[in-house]
Amino acid sequence: MEKIISASILSANFSRLEQQILECEQAGVDWIHIDVMDGHFVPNLTMGPFIVEHCRKITNLPLDCHLMVEKPETMVRDFFNAGASVITIHPEANPNIHRTVQLIRDLGCKAGVALNPGTSHLMIEPMLDFVDLILVMTVNPGFSGQVFIPEMTKKIQAISELIGKNKDNIHLEVDGGISASNITNVCQAGANAFVSATAIFGHPKGITAGVYDLRQALVK
Repeated sequence: MEKIISASILSANFSRLEQQILECEQAGVDWIHIDVMDGHFVPNLTMGPFIVEHCRKITNLPLDCHLMVEKPETMVRDFFNAGASVITIHPEANPNIHRTVQLIRDLGCKAGVALNPGTSHLMIEPMLDFVDLILVMTVNPGFSGQVFIPEMTKKIQAISELIGKNKDNIHLEVDGGISASNITNVCQAGANAFVSATAIFGHPKGITAGVYDLRQALVK
């Protein structure tokens, strides 16, 4: 499966958001990742459908929307209408995860399920027939710039094996502390989609150099 770099605008300079998204596109990122936090499920408050709508006006790249919110079933329609390409939700925030995933797909959007570091990989097994993407959080969600939790590599491997036994068309995405120094190991563990914020938008030589370094590490 193709290797996807998804640039998380959580670390972008919002006074120059359009310019930075276009620079990401020119640098060769595959998706734009939008971290939605409600201040309840995670201890931060970030972006809503308006930002997704604005991003859709800027770029035709897929918009990879990660809802770290309570009751995501009440919000997915708004994000789809705003232009989301993928909507990923958490089972920890939604006991009716199957119903919400079905709603996302019925809207015509790709559906993902994300797992926090403390959530077992076994929780995803019953959902393999219903999702397009599985996101493994490699930090505790809430803030950009955190350090990758190396123990999550085993979870990535375990989920990759589950996918390999059942499906071959599910993206296995990782998010949290992804940089050129660890992206190779994460890829070898089975991931094919890589969310990066600080390593792109906070790169000392700029966005283009950040994307280049990630891409070069993936071809090693």
